[in-house]
Amino acid sequence: MTQQDVRVRIAPSPTGAPHVGTAYIGLFNLAFARANGGKFVIRIEDTDRARSTQRSEDAILRSLRWIGLEWDEGPDVGGPHGPYRQSERLHIYHEHVDQLIAEGAAYRCVCTPERLDAMRQQQREAKQPVRYDGHCRNASEAEIKAAIAQGQPAVVRMKVPPDGGTVVHDAFRDPITIENSQIDDQILLKSDGYPTYHLAAVVDDHLMGISHVIRAEEWISSTPKHLMLYEAFGWTPPVMMHMPLLRNTDKSKISKRKNPVSLEYYERQGYLPEALLNFLGLMGWSMPDEREIFTLDEMIEAFTFDRLSLGGPVFDLQKLDWINGMYLRQLTPEALAERLQHQIIQPKVQRLSDPEFVQQMIPLLQERLHTLGDFHTMASYFYDTPLAYDANQLVPKGKKPRETAKTLTEVSEHFQRHEGTWADAELEDVMRGYVEHTKWDNRSLFMTLRVAITGRTASPPLFATMAVLGRETCLARLEDAIAALQR
Repeated sequence: MTQQDVRVRIAPSPTGAPHVGTAYIGLFNLAFARANGGKFVIRIEDTDRARSTQRSEDAILRSLRWIGLEWDEGPDVGGPHGPYRQSERLHIYHEHVDQLIAEGAAYRCVCTPERLDAMRQQQREAKQPVRYDGHCRNASEAEIKAAIAQGQPAVVRMKVPPDGGTVVHDAFRDPITIENSQIDDQILLKSDGYPTYHLAAVVDDHLMGISHVIRAEEWISSTPKHLMLYEAFGWTPPVMMHMPLLRNTDKSKISKRKNPVSLEYYERQGYLPEALLNFLGLMGWSMPDEREIFTLDEMIEAFTFDRLSLGGPVFDLQKLDWINGMYLRQLTPEALAERLQHQIIQPKVQRLSDPEFVQQMIPLLQERLHTLGDFHTMASYFYDTPLAYDANQLVPKGKKPRETAKTLTEVSEHFQRHEGTWADAELEDVMRGYVEHTKWDNRSLFMTLRVAITGRTASPPLFATMAVLGRETCLARLEDAIAALQR
């Protein structure tokens, strides 16, 4: 196989929010394709008519682009093997199902839901594997037609050989043999005329020229069904490559019960897309030099599956925060301000619509940010007015509210008389000059001033913060703090 023969795909179902697992599998498909000069395809598996929505499809494609994945063919960009939505390919599946029935590899089943429920209950009570019992497998064509004529819905099932086993050859594992007796007569075409995943995936992968199927390891148990279909059609199957599942810290499969799994969540929280993609690249894979910070282009340049580990990679949010913080600190103040304006800052906060004001804050906050979302937590006092004061924080130990209010009044007057620039060094000189004529110690007075200006006991450097806030805001907050102590 030449490099140009490499064609891979991901096939998300538009039945919910964009999943981080889709981006994880998509990243490795993309890296493999680009490293081998191949093509990366997105196909939408929208055959679950009850749950599939256009809104979900739009969100999936938008989020995958946001994180940095770009595809060569897909429902929104077209390509030579479309349509790329399975709901638009129904005639193709019907043609192939008819072929399977004609060749004896599949059959129509008219079992009612009531019969199937009774069958399963009986199997459970007998402690037998729960699977279809083959009732319609040997029914005559006349019997099937009669049931359909009477309005009985029909499905199409695959005829699984009762004996022997199917060997799954996975590029990452030793061959696995699964006994055919453990495989159900899988439904291929549902009664609504839509295919199941098993039929649609096999037909589409073949017709779209997919050379390597790179998907999560949870699909290994379904692979024998797919291999049987390839054999029934007389097709050569693609190379099967099953990636390790993402795991929670307790090694359970990643799920929204223990970790956020929506890509939209990570965007809202202020993770940089390139940092999240970098993090996913570390899930079971490593760079040749073992460095943990790398770009997508660097990953592609060094990419080989030889460096893949099958141990379940742990989706550690603390590690993600660290990686994201590294990326944030690499940005220039101008670039970070732009990211904040684009991803986090809401237009309704009028003062934050001024890029120059935002850039002034960044040197005070950048080293402490783990995500863009931390910005509001750390910086809200820069633009929230008025502040809510806790009198217990404003009044230091050994002082009284009225005494503190009097001192803050004098501090305010000193600042009002200051005729120099509102720069941090000059503001500090004003305060130190005042402290020399009071009985307050520096630490207590500066903490009281910090709370008055920011509403917090911890913040970036006090006088640098005051310089960013400006004269008018600082004096107004001192007035508010004094009023709070006089109530």
